[in-house]
Amino acid sequence: MLRLYLLRHAKSSWNEPALKDFDRPLAPRGWNTAPLIGEYMAASGYQPTCVLCSPARRTRETLEIIEPQLPGPMEAFMNDSLYHAEPRAMLELIHAMPSRCRQLMSVGHNPATQELAVLLTGSGERKLWQSLWSHFPTAGLAVLDFDSADWSEIAPRSGHLIDFITPKALQSRGKA
Repeated sequence: MLRLYLLRHAKSSWNEPALKDFDRPLAPRGWNTAPLIGEYMAASGYQPTCVLCSPARRTRETLEIIEPQLPGPMEAFMNDSLYHAEPRAMLELIHAMPSRCRQLMSVGHNPATQELAVLLTGSGERKLWQSLWSHFPTAGLAVLDFDSADWSEIAPRSGHLIDFITPKALQSRGKA
């Protein structure tokens, strides 16, 4: 069994228009919501052993916030190809991950993160799938399980969507 966590980076800042997109940092809202996702992952027992991360500043900052909240160390793979990657290219990167990475987290960008999640989901709770399909906001997290022994075996529609959570949903729970 393999588990894939697809995490979109937290909200980024547009305060410096001259800054290259690649170098945009997180906005204050991103710094506030990313810890919510990290806390949720830890409370849910989610334990990625490896992370495949875009080297863009906002993805690296998102990972820096979340990683200390998770229970175990993660082997990090920074990959330039994740920046502006298409879903099929992301899938090829995942296919190349070592089998020791039984629980893999990808920290990337939209629309590719959402499109990959939709592409890989073949089963799961209908309400989660509809939510994932309609909107994948910043710091959104999709969790998929695959009945496979190696990442090279996963294919479109082969994943079982077990969770999809957003900062807004977590904030709503906190107010209830």
